[in-house]
Order: sequence, then C-alpha cells, then structure tokens
Amino acid sequence: MAKLIKWEPLREMMGMRHAMDRLFDDFYSYAPATYEGYGVVDLDMYQTDNDIVIKVAVPGVKPEDLKISVTGDVLTIRGEVKVDEEVKEANYHIRERRYGSFSRSVALPGKVVADKAVAEFKNGVLNLTLPKAEEIKPKTITVKAK
Repeated sequence: MAKLIKWEPLREMMGMRHAMDRLFDDFYSYAPATYEGYGVVDLDMYQTDNDIVIKVAVPGVKPEDLKISVTGDVLTIRGEVKVDEEVKEANYHIRERRYGSFSRSVALPGKVVADKAVAEFKNGVLNLTLPKAEEIKPKTITVKAK
C-alpha cells in the first residue's frame, strides 16, 4: 500500500526561498582573500592604533624569493618554493612538501603608507608592518567644560 504525504505549499515555498538565498549569497559574496599557486599561505592580520601587522607563514621560501605589493587596499604576497633536491632513483613513500610559485591577496582594513612598510623575515615567518595613513588613524577629541 502506498503512503500518502500531505502536500504543503508553504514548505515547498520555504525550500525554494532557501535555495534562492544560497544562490544570491554565492553570487554576491565578497571574498576577502584570493589564492593562486600550490596552496594556501597562512597568515594572521591585526591592527594597532598606528599600524596594520601581517604575519605570514612561508616555510622553505627564501626572503629574496618574496614579492610584496600594495594596490589600493589590497595586499599581495607572491613567492616561490624551489626544489632543493630530488632523488630520481628512489620510490617516495610520502611526499607532502609543496614546490612552486604562490600568491595570496587580502583586503586591508584601511589605507596604509606602503612606502614606510617594514618587512622582516625570520625562521620561515614574514612579519610585515604597514603604517596606517593619517586619515584613518583614530583621533582623540578633548571635551572642554564651560
């Protein structure tokens, strides 16, 4: 015997609404970061009163193989991990390290003075300090009593 299911038009409409919401969210969503190359380059970004600080994990990259640029409010970090040696006569059991070029772009939370940026590289971590532009630094207004 067949089981009858009561048709509820409201349930059908809600399903259609959720599908349309997902469609518009996917179409109009703003991606704060873009990636190119061999994979994701992990980074942390925070801001102080005067600077925006970015710490990027780039193990295996030499400092001279990194290129950093700021265009408008977008920071782009490009680099390349070069193969140090490859054993031709061996059968690899595990090969997880990645080689090749990469690029990561992120939207900055405000305008910066790129000419005064400081980039330091230590132990596979790039520390980038970007001074904020004067117009976006917090201003203190003193209230005077009369």
